[in-house]
Amino acid sequence: MERKRGNQKTRVGTVVSDRMEKTVVVMVERKYLHPMYKKYVQQRQKYKTHDPLNSARIGDRVVIEETRPLSKDKRWKLKEIVQRAPVL
Repeated sequence: MERKRGNQKTRVGTVVSDRMEKTVVVMVERKYLHPMYKKYVQQRQKYKTHDPLNSARIGDRVVIEETRPLSKDKRWKLKEIVQRAPVL
């Protein structure tokens, strides 16, 4: 049984690196309206994410969830793979 504490944040992003063991780097893009210029601005942020099964590959669309600190940089875990990248 997995205990939940509060509400974990979730993000949807694309895997940009899978070269580490049990870790993937996920890039999350968001658009927001700039308060002064009233123009939409795109912001990107990368999250190191725990992937215990090494199942995600570069290009996959994934959902990540906030978790306790797992290492110096990892504070997110892979929740599900929404869409697989096309195989070339």
